[in-house]
Amino acid sequence: MNVKPRLIIGLGNPDKEYEHTYHNVGFLAVDFLAGYLKTLKSEVYMNESGGFVRKTIKKNGVKPEEILIIHDDSDIKMGEYKLSFGRSSAGHRGVQSIIDSIKTKNFWRLRVGIRKNKRQKASEIVLKKISKGDMEILNKVFKKFVRYAQ
Repeated sequence: MNVKPRLIIGLGNPDKEYEHTYHNVGFLAVDFLAGYLKTLKSEVYMNESGGFVRKTIKKNGVKPEEILIIHDDSDIKMGEYKLSFGRSSAGHRGVQSIIDSIKTKNFWRLRVGIRKNKRQKASEIVLKKISKGDMEILNKVFKKFVRYAQ
């Protein structure tokens, strides 16, 4: 599936204490992709992303179906990702905030896996600092993203 988004938005949490946590994978991906396409980091907390996305797409004159939202997904194994369009939030509060705010689920999502084993709960993963080994895995995943950005 080839996606040509006009705008990529990475979800995460803006405070310094959240830097390099698994919940900020969207920010890390945006940093990596910045040289390939117009990218932005959300300026608000993950669960309040909707207002930021609504204002950003209006300001940039893009339609919801022309954006790609990148975020962590604790239901997907570390090193894997899923590209989806028009799907429900599946419990991801940041994505639900976007759906509620822009009144549609018709946008692209790149869901980056952060789960290491099946027994881990999201709350046990998302706010931990990313290990060096996991960062290397994530960088390999981000390299694959470039094909969606060009």
